[in-house]
Formats: sequence, C-alpha cells, structure tokens
Amino acid sequence: MSSLSLSLTRPPARAARRTAFGQIVRNEARLVRRQPTNMIGSIGLPVVLMIIFGEVPTLNRPATELGGLTGFDTYVPVIMVLGLTMLALLGLPGPLVSYRELGILRRLSTTPVPPSWLLAAQVVVQLGVALAGLLIVNVVSVAPKSPAGLALSCLLAIGGLFALGLLIAALAPTANSVNAIGRLAFIPLMFFAGLWLPRALMPAVLQQISNYTPLGAAVQAIQGSMQTGFPPVFGSAPLLVLAAYTLVFAFLARRFFRWE
Repeated sequence: MSSLSLSLTRPPARAARRTAFGQIVRNEARLVRRQPTNMIGSIGLPVVLMIIFGEVPTLNRPATELGGLTGFDTYVPVIMVLGLTMLALLGLPGPLVSYRELGILRRLSTTPVPPSWLLAAQVVVQLGVALAGLLIVNVVSVAPKSPAGLALSCLLAIGGLFALGLLIAALAPTANSVNAIGRLAFIPLMFFAGLWLPRALMPAVLQQISNYTPLGAAVQAIQGSMQTGFPPVFGSAPLLVLAAYTLVFAFLARRFFRWE
C-alpha cells in the first residue's frame, strides 16, 4: 500500500517541478522581449548585413583569392557566428551577473526553487533566440551542401560560445563589468572569425591560429558544411576544436560560478 501511495505522489511532484520551471522560462522570455537590445543585435544585425551584402555586386562575384567563392558566401558563416557571439558574450551573462549582484540568486536558495533553474531558464531562452537567428540567416542564404553537418556545427558553436558566456558570468564581479569583458573578448575573437579580413586572405600563421580559436573553428565548420559537405573530423578538425572548447569552458564555468 505504501509503495502504491508513493508511486501516486511522484507524478504530481514531477509535474509541479515542470510547471514551476516553465513559468521561470516564460518570465525570463518576457524580460528579454522588454529589453530587446541583445535580441536585435543577435538577430536584426545579421539579417541586415545579409541583405546589404547580398545587394553589393562585387560581393556576388567569384574571387580566385577566396578559393572561387563569392564574398557573400565567405561572409555568411561569419555573420552567423557574429550573432551567436553577441548573444553569448553579452546577452547570456548580463542577466545572470545582475541577479547575483542584486541577491536574487541568494534569495532563491532559501526557497524550494533551486537557483540553478534560473540559470537553466536563461540558457533556454537565449538558445531559442540563437536558433531563431540562425534559421533566419539560413533562409536568406544559400542551401547547405550538408544540412546535418551545418546543424552539428551550429550546435557545437552554440555550446562553446554559451559555455564561454557562462564562464564570463562566473568571473565578472558586476553587471557593468560583463560589457567590458564581453567587448574585450569580442574584438580578437571576431578578427580570427574573419569579420574584418576573410580567413582565406589571412597569412598562413594567422589562419592556423584562427583554426584553433572558437570562432575560427565555428566559421570553418559552418563554411565547410555550406560549400563542400560534412566538416572534416580529422586534420584541422573544427568540430573537435568546438567540442573541446565546450567541455573546457563548461568545466571552468561550473568550477568558478558563485551563487552569491
């Protein structure tokens, strides 16, 4: 009888937890909609850049120095990574550090709701924004040669960048410092992604460095998926580089994250 009673009480408890977590996710989504700056930067800016680049005649001509690709083809993965980077370095860590600074995470620890749920809810909301941005950019760009490779490349890029964002949230002492740290990281990372100088035009040494940076590996994997096929697993191995960054950044973020 006792085991039957226990089995009957478990589903409502699980359902209550799911309901509570769902409510937290909805609340975080409302906050993102009320302060859409990061959402505009991660979705609106890439879409605007795609439209502009698509209308520039010189960027739609194959170039020998770009390996036969057009400038537009070269910049599609860079623009996709640009949106993810803005979201991961600014949109994700900012609210978490603000919650810790205001004592919200500490107060949650005294309630039945674990503070980790708030962190997970932020990740879910920002993941939704990231996927929406990637989908829109893909709709207005060329069809990928390997949809599976593109999906895996994007997921690993999100994993590595979001883990980096959580690491920034773990280390940043204040909400204001998040912007400073994010911007300091943004400039060199986007340089090696090819934002200012396409990777194909970089000197060999810089190309090698780019291959082993999180954004350079992400652009390499996405570019390969769109233009040739499934990204290489060996050799420069951009997928392995992204997976390694995801594991390392996630470990460090968990190691140093403070709830108060």
